[in-house]
Amino acid sequence: MADEEFGDPRLAALYDRLEPGRGDLDAYLRMAQEFGALRVLDIGCGTGVFALLLAARGVEVVGVDPALASVEVARAKPGAGKVRWIHGDATALPPLRVDLATMTANVAQAITGPCAWRGTLRGAFGALRPGGRLVFETRDPAARAWEGWTRERSRRVTRVPGAGSVESWVDLVAVDGPLVSLRWTYVFAADGQVLTSDSTLRFREREEVGRDLAACGFAVEEVRDAPDRPGREFVFVARRP
Repeated sequence: MADEEFGDPRLAALYDRLEPGRGDLDAYLRMAQEFGALRVLDIGCGTGVFALLLAARGVEVVGVDPALASVEVARAKPGAGKVRWIHGDATALPPLRVDLATMTANVAQAITGPCAWRGTLRGAFGALRPGGRLVFETRDPAARAWEGWTRERSRRVTRVPGAGSVESWVDLVAVDGPLVSLRWTYVFAADGQVLTSDSTLRFREREEVGRDLAACGFAVEEVRDAPDRPGREFVFVARRP
């Protein structure tokens, strides 16, 4: 199920304005070029930022996401006609033969259930051509990122054209083993509306992810560091033999 910030039409429409800094995607663009990917499956494409960056470079892209509101935002963007958009998830994809599958940002961690996680990995495997790669990131649990998820550290006010000022912050709700729950709050100055979005992320150990990939047929080629977050993320590069 998609979080409210992706599934609620008002929040989905503002997502790119509220989260403008996407320098994390630069590494994925470089890897697509490094691997010579001409066809890419963007799992958890959201509002389509990464998919459209790829399409603008002449890459054939399929973007899939379970949040319809986010997919509709993506479909309305300039250049969206170059991307094949799918409302759904990686467990029920049409026949594909891509060179690269990606899960950027929090996508891998947002898939918390073991069955859904294995289904996603199997779906990515089936969508890849032999020799194709799956690339995704997941936070290193040892870095304890959730300790910084407080209102004091995250609060900001964003001026959004046509919508006015939007105040937002995140609160840590619970830590239950590998599961970390948080709540985003959005306050719209224009009409006083307050919206919240609850999320749960799964923090997987490096060895656990390696085992899961191997169980789904992948060969782990490399585990890289995230250039913009050194020492805090695992970036897995796994190949379909």
